[in-house]
Formats: sequence, C-alpha cells, structure tokens
Amino acid sequence: MRSKIDRFLEKGLSLLLILMILNVLWQVASRYIFSNPSVFTDELARYLLIWIGLIGAAYGSGRNTHVAIDLLKKKLTTKQQHIQQIIINAIIAFFAIAVLIVGGIRLVALSFELGQTSSAIQLPIGYVYAALPISGLLITYYSIDNLKNTLK
Repeated sequence: MRSKIDRFLEKGLSLLLILMILNVLWQVASRYIFSNPSVFTDELARYLLIWIGLIGAAYGSGRNTHVAIDLLKKKLTTKQQHIQQIIINAIIAFFAIAVLIVGGIRLVALSFELGQTSSAIQLPIGYVYAALPISGLLITYYSIDNLKNTLK
C-alpha cells in the first residue's frame, strides 16, 4: 500500500511541478514578449506552490527525507533510539491529526461556508486549503505505518 501511495504522490507532485513551470513560463512570456501580462498566472503559481509544498512535505515525511537533528540519537543506545522513534512518530501523528486534519477541515469548511473565492481566477479558496487535511491524512498514515514497523 505504501509503495502505491508513494508512486501516486511522485506522479502527482511531478504533474503539479510541470504545471507550475509552464504557468510561470507563460507568465514571463506574456509579460516580456507579448507586453500583456496574464492576470491569472501569479495567483495560480501561488496556489500550486502551496499544494506542492504541503503534499511534498507529506511525501518527504513518508520517505523519511525530512530535516532531522540527530545529535541526541547518536548518544542513545539502540533500545533508547527505538523508544525515541516511537515517541517521535506519535508526536508527528498527533500534530498531523490536531493541526492539519482537524484545523484544515475547519478552515476548508469555513471558506466554503463564507463563499471565499480567489480574486483572479474565481477559484473557491476551500480547494486551495484542502491541501492541509490531505497532507495531514498522508502524514498521519506514514506516521502510523512507521509506528507499526517500529513496534514489530
């Protein structure tokens, strides 16, 4: 299951990055070549960057490529490192559930309830904010899977 999610995220993030690159290239071309700046490109680039950042953080969390300070880990015994990994994954899961999932769902619901839309492309802002609970679900899944593997 984990490898399927990883592959899906790799492809999805690659697609979002390609879209962002094309969008920024169009923004530069429309401004400097055609002297007629596009009105939607700046906003779209910002929203794509939000999605790439949040979903990319979840992907990095799943691949264990996130930034870590291992100064304490080097001083611990193997058993203590094992316990430390359990505590770290539990804290990450708690944070992802409390802040990203619960807080993100509230933010998405509130923005849809208030009818907030973006200024240039008239996209409901709830779709932009939806990256929060989605990344939270992914981070929670990876943390629980890491916990399960650590406890084995």
